[in-house]
Amino acid sequence: MMTLNDLRTVHPGEAYPALMPFSLDFHSAPLTEEQFEELCRNNGDMKFELTAKGELIIVTPTGPDSGWRNSELTTDVTLWARKDKTGIVFDSSTIFTFPNGAKRSPDVSWLTKEKWERASKEERRLHSRVVPDFVIELLSPTDSLIVTQEKMEEYIANGVRLGWLIDPQRKRVHIYRANGEAQVLDDPESVSGEDVLPGFELEVRRIW
Repeated sequence: MMTLNDLRTVHPGEAYPALMPFSLDFHSAPLTEEQFEELCRNNGDMKFELTAKGELIIVTPTGPDSGWRNSELTTDVTLWARKDKTGIVFDSSTIFTFPNGAKRSPDVSWLTKEKWERASKEERRLHSRVVPDFVIELLSPTDSLIVTQEKMEEYIANGVRLGWLIDPQRKRVHIYRANGEAQVLDDPESVSGEDVLPGFELEVRRIW
């Protein structure tokens, strides 16, 4: 029987063990929308994602080192959005249902008010079917780079227009664009929101 101790690992510099992500395969008996929502309601202290293949991912709690970075990213995008007034920002607890059926919760996401206002009340429910225009994923010490890169590609394939994968350990930013282009920046001073978030510049070295 697997216990929590089996899922813990210690990383250099951490004062306490970290809980590793793990998943349960439901592809042969996929969870229904109602079952997934009930699972989330009944386990309010836990966070779940669901892949397009039916794998239920138990997302690990954010450690302090990633938590402050997540907070900085959300704040920076929110401050820009308040001035720009064309869209709204969502935090890492928000689950979106993508066209391929995956249920994902990016660390930061933004979408236009026009798209949000077109959505029905049903589409705005617990697991919204509205696709963000922009997402950020912050790579934590327990995240797999390859798995997170695949997640970013999935976002773009399902309608996200711009995505940033921020890797503070390697001081890199992976940029994903709607036209399929991918770019890796090594220790950049800042990253531009391009034409998706016009005028937004993230001073990325501030979170290294």
